[in-house]
Amino acid sequence: MYWTHFNQLFQFLISFQEISTKEGSSSPSSTNRHKHDVFLSFRGVDTRNNFTDHLHKALLDANISTFLDDDEIEAGGDLKPELESAIKESRASIIILSKNYANSSWCLDELVLILEQRMTSNQIVIPIFFHVEPSDIRKQESNFALSMAEHKEKMEAEKNASKKRQLAQKIDRWIKALTEVANLKGMHAKGRRETKFIAEIVEDIYRKLHVPARSAQPLIGMEESIDFVTSWLRDGSSNTGDILTILGMGGIGKTSLAKYVYGLHFREFDTRSYIEDIGRRCAGKYNGLLDLTKQLCDDISKRSPIQVYDVSVYTSKIENVLAKKKVFLVLDDINSLDQLDALLGNKGFHPQSKIIITSRNAWLTKSCALFKKEVVPRHAEHWLQGLDKAHSLQLLCFHALKSKDPKPGYEIVSEKFMKYCRGHPLTLEVLGKSLHKRDAAYWEERIEGLGKENDSRIMDVLKMSYDSLPSRNDKELFKHIACFFVGMDRDFCDTILKACDIKTSSGITNLIDRCLLSIGWNNKLVMHQLLQEMGRFIVREESLDKPSEQSRLWCHEDSSRVLKQKKGTENTRGLTLDTRMLKNKRLRKTFELELDALSTMDSLMLLQLNYVKFNGSYENFPEELRWLCMHGFPLKSIPSDLPMQNLVALDMSDSKIKSFGICYKERPLKRQKLNGSCSKDKILLGSLKILNLSFCKELHSICGFDGLPSLESYCNKLDKLPQTIGMLKKVEELFLDGCNLGQSRLEIRDTDYPEKLKPNHTGITVMKPIPTDFTISLPGSLVRLSLKNNNLSTESIPMDLSCLSMLEELYLDGNPIVFLPDCVRNLPRLEILRSDIAGGTTYKRRASVL
Repeated sequence: MYWTHFNQLFQFLISFQEISTKEGSSSPSSTNRHKHDVFLSFRGVDTRNNFTDHLHKALLDANISTFLDDDEIEAGGDLKPELESAIKESRASIIILSKNYANSSWCLDELVLILEQRMTSNQIVIPIFFHVEPSDIRKQESNFALSMAEHKEKMEAEKNASKKRQLAQKIDRWIKALTEVANLKGMHAKGRRETKFIAEIVEDIYRKLHVPARSAQPLIGMEESIDFVTSWLRDGSSNTGDILTILGMGGIGKTSLAKYVYGLHFREFDTRSYIEDIGRRCAGKYNGLLDLTKQLCDDISKRSPIQVYDVSVYTSKIENVLAKKKVFLVLDDINSLDQLDALLGNKGFHPQSKIIITSRNAWLTKSCALFKKEVVPRHAEHWLQGLDKAHSLQLLCFHALKSKDPKPGYEIVSEKFMKYCRGHPLTLEVLGKSLHKRDAAYWEERIEGLGKENDSRIMDVLKMSYDSLPSRNDKELFKHIACFFVGMDRDFCDTILKACDIKTSSGITNLIDRCLLSIGWNNKLVMHQLLQEMGRFIVREESLDKPSEQSRLWCHEDSSRVLKQKKGTENTRGLTLDTRMLKNKRLRKTFELELDALSTMDSLMLLQLNYVKFNGSYENFPEELRWLCMHGFPLKSIPSDLPMQNLVALDMSDSKIKSFGICYKERPLKRQKLNGSCSKDKILLGSLKILNLSFCKELHSICGFDGLPSLESYCNKLDKLPQTIGMLKKVEELFLDGCNLGQSRLEIRDTDYPEKLKPNHTGITVMKPIPTDFTISLPGSLVRLSLKNNNLSTESIPMDLSCLSMLEELYLDGNPIVFLPDCVRNLPRLEILRSDIAGGTTYKRRASVL
């Protein structure tokens, strides 16, 4: 143990000394700006018009800046100044060692200088043994022996003693250089096909320079993002260095964008590095982070001959370089704080440094160690949302048809594929390649199978975000939303899922951070179709052959079969069936549910049975239900034997119900029957928070609001609004839009009410019409009140609103109000006031203009 700690300390001190020595140096070689990626050293008579010319073209085609001397006419004497400068200003040198290479004193001088740069400036050197043996070079045998003999003869023939001495010193340096280069790891041309050999050289130089290879395909539809990142790179106004995090779901184009921009601009920085695929390289690999920190350290600082086995040693070296040098760095696919902290440290950056991070997790960058200091880097985010329709179609056609537009006969099916992919570049690419050289009939069959058979490459990329979720709670939340709640109101889902013991506040935040979910402008849960399919695919994998064993059933066909065959199990936590969505037209009309089919689903919490005919006793409904949705319910009232004591949300929209009432109980007992004091249309709903009776056209009365923490209804024939509304001291939201209040008089109540009947946070929505011959009482606890489109006059508004001291939002749009009384304008907390007075919106003090 003692020796291990001593060894680590010794390695750290050596590494720190190397950094201090290098950073303290002001030699020209360490400060010159690199103008070239590669310097080509070669003997013209051997390779200029064949191998070297082909290699030079391949390097240029690959966007590698390469210096080649077009005027190799040796006249003796020292190396040309422009060649010396080109060597020093290059990041790497490729030395093509051919049989006559050593004939040229210029080539040998280039070799000496290149090897000096390797030692002093960390220049990358790649020897190419072009049909010569390294041993012949090392020992100066064969052609190399003849060449060196000629140089020695010239030296012996020199009459000037000083020049003779200089030539002798040069020959000694040449011999040492030939020995050194022969001992380097190089590439051998002997027995190789030239085109393949050159391709390997180009790939090797890419890897050694850490320049990502540019894809042959264009970045279709990403012009705006390229312009944005380019503009960000050229902004030199930061005093602390800049970090840009490129965010988006898996396969959306983050890596492609970062790689493309890096390829365009890496030459503008002396110190740069591109670290690709960090998440995968760290996953399940013991030394993954060690390899990454070593790679970055080698890229931006002098390579150490001592092997280090401690991530913190490399991190220390990295952060010292980042603090003192202008660096361009891309960290691709970061998925943990450990990765960021190890690769960036916490000392900050040179003011002109630019760091690009790609990630699926928006929380990571701002949570790393760098942002816990007093002075933090300037940070920006760029979200990728996918391609528009035109570019999606173009990308699909590029891969499938090798054209910009669909070919004749492929127009309609191409549109179908484009719509399925929803702008997701990876899916467009993968599907496009799978359709290449296939006829239109094949395309049609393939589009029919999408959603049932998922491409493993696409699913693997998308699933990485799901796998990175920090807890089982978040994964269960994702599956719930993917199967049942996409497109629904966030608050609505939050209420239901909390009752299912799901932690939604942290869970939804984590899903949003990992680009698995977003919130629409109307507070709806938004999930990309492919992510939704991925979530459902994960559920389907629980039991591929037996849907009844799955935790969730969202496919209407699967649900109908499981219920029809009475094969439900206790594994099922959620089920949805809408008979209108069944593909079998006959089954849509004839499907009838035997209610005992639900008796075996003891764990069922989420149940949607829309437009279903029922047969049997309702007491067979599972008791653990939290959400029950039964659109088009056929009965005139709620069955008295329906167990709903645990329900938090009941949706009976578009049903035949005529009346609805509550018999309030503090803690209703399981399977409790109605007692004689309650009428048959009154039910036990002590836990209910959301009631939706929208479009119940035959509903004419509702009573017992005091037992409901939240009510939403749309009723054409409602003829009585409970006076208890005014007595509910905890009601915060009241919506009476379109109720046609006319000349009804509004009153404010501040009446005491039995403590046990005070519900918690509540919002009540009632929509048109209400008779105009009664007084509407408003509770004094209101925070938000909407009275839109009610034909209200100025006289309808009471002169004293002092009891509405908590009101923050008041909506009076669509009413013929001539002026607003001062009592409205003087409400102490009012922030938003909307009305049609003077043809527009009025607002008060802090109010927002909507």
